[in-house]
Amino acid sequence: MSKNNIWYLAGPFHRYTEDVKSLAKERGLRIVDANATAGREDAAKDVPDVTVRPELNISGVDSSGAVHSAHGDLAAVQALVDSLADGQLVKPESGETANRLFGLLTNIHSGVQGLRDQLESETEKSRALQHQVDDLLAQAAQARLAGDQGEAKEVADLKAKLDAANVTYRANASKESLQKQVDELSKA
Repeated sequence: MSKNNIWYLAGPFHRYTEDVKSLAKERGLRIVDANATAGREDAAKDVPDVTVRPELNISGVDSSGAVHSAHGDLAAVQALVDSLADGQLVKPESGETANRLFGLLTNIHSGVQGLRDQLESETEKSRALQHQVDDLLAQAAQARLAGDQGEAKEVADLKAKLDAANVTYRANASKESLQKQVDELSKA
C-alpha cells in the first residue's frame, strides 16, 4: 500500500449522488469515515469531488405542516396499536395510514374468524366420525363374540354326539375334525 491513499469522507456514503465506492476503487483510494476518526494521517491529496444529495422536499407543502401531519398520523397509528393490544380494534378518528392499517387489520380479523369457524366445523365432523368409528368397533367386537360363542356351542354339540356314541376324540380337536367324525358316524 502506498502512502497517502486514504480518502476521509463523512458518512453515510449513500447520501452522495456519486457512487463513492467505485470512485475510490478507480483511483486506488481507501475510504475512511471522517466522522469516526480524528486524525488525517496518510490522507490523499487528489480526491474526487462529490456532492451531497439534496434533502427531500415536498413541493408546495410547508415542511412544518408535513411534520405536524406525520406526527398526527403516527399518533393515530399508535392509538390503533394500543386498542389492538387491549383486545379491541377501534377505528381511528383520523390519519390515512391509520385508516388503511385499520382496514387491513379488519380484513385479517375476518379471515382469522372464518378460519376459526371452519376449524370448529371440522372438529365437530371429526368428533362425529370418531363416534361412528367407536360404534362400529363395538358392533364388530359384539359380532366376533357372538360368532365365537356360536362356534363354541356347535363344538359342544358335536362333542356331545361323539360322547353319546362312545367315540374318542382329542380334547383340543378342531370343529372341522369333530364334524368329520360325526359325519362318519352317520354313514356307519
